[in-house]
Amino acid sequence: MTSPTTLPIVDAALSSRLEGRMTVVEERLRDVVTQNDRLADEASRHLVNAGGKRLRPLLTLLTAELGDGSRREVLDAAVVVELTHLATLYHDDVMDAAPLRRGAPAAHEVWGNSVAILTGDLLFARASSTVAGLGPEAVRIQAATFERLCLGQLHETVGPNPGEDPVDHYLQVLADKTASLIATAARFGAMFAGCRPDVVATVQAFGETVGVAFQLADDVIDLTSDAATTGKTPGTDLRDRVPTMPALLLRARAARPGASSGDRDVLALLDADLSTDAALTEAVEALRAHDVVEQTRERAVVLARQAVERLDPLPPGAVKDALVAFADSLVDRAS
Repeated sequence: MTSPTTLPIVDAALSSRLEGRMTVVEERLRDVVTQNDRLADEASRHLVNAGGKRLRPLLTLLTAELGDGSRREVLDAAVVVELTHLATLYHDDVMDAAPLRRGAPAAHEVWGNSVAILTGDLLFARASSTVAGLGPEAVRIQAATFERLCLGQLHETVGPNPGEDPVDHYLQVLADKTASLIATAARFGAMFAGCRPDVVATVQAFGETVGVAFQLADDVIDLTSDAATTGKTPGTDLRDRVPTMPALLLRARAARPGASSGDRDVLALLDADLSTDAALTEAVEALRAHDVVEQTRERAVVLARQAVERLDPLPPGAVKDALVAFADSLVDRAS
């Protein structure tokens, strides 16, 4: 079966435990974001109430099953990673001018940029307060993760340096901006469940690799699905000139001496004025039909397989099976 936790879990007992613990995590999330100030409270609850996959806290709870997953610290760690993720979404949506998030109006569309940014800061503060209760090592890991999140966003914003390969630059952006927090989520689960250091390192490495695969799969989904499926407007990144793997691969092909007229025609659509919905739709449909989308999917497949290989040191069992199934599901999502 597919668990209500959104992770593909075959073992019914494991699925039931995770579902029960996620209910507790959801309750704690709503408690932690509560503010005395009315505006701060409404804005802080906005994305929590919008729902979402809750991938990061679920991964924390899952890797904790390699040890003692019932520990209070595991639940607190799951809250920390989701709070951190939510905070980044408030900031990202302002920078990307994204009108939708999880099917609801983005916070900046409701309250303006300044309130959205400050709300993200408030959630970072609550995440910091929660992680402080987990000890100095957790604080250090959280700080290092936060630094990578910021660097990923910074490097995405300024683009590659002269002479730097744009595709390599983009993969590093994904590693910092997306994979770092997924890796920390997996690491925290095993760490606070009392697992051995080698087990913690194994799931952390899995998270780093699967996190990049996850974002490449999202690059495909953002082009091939509609807003009702993704909760985001297709082509927003194209309109805002935010790089994605399909666009970068197309740009590299069009720059080659033997580039086809078709490659150049699609690139011309991407580089045109995309301010109107009609122009954006035309560009999205043209890119969607190009084989660079399939090439992006293939890259996601390769990374998902590498992530599975990272799990080789783990003993056989329901947790390992679920981690493998999660990596495999990335391929299915992008198909």
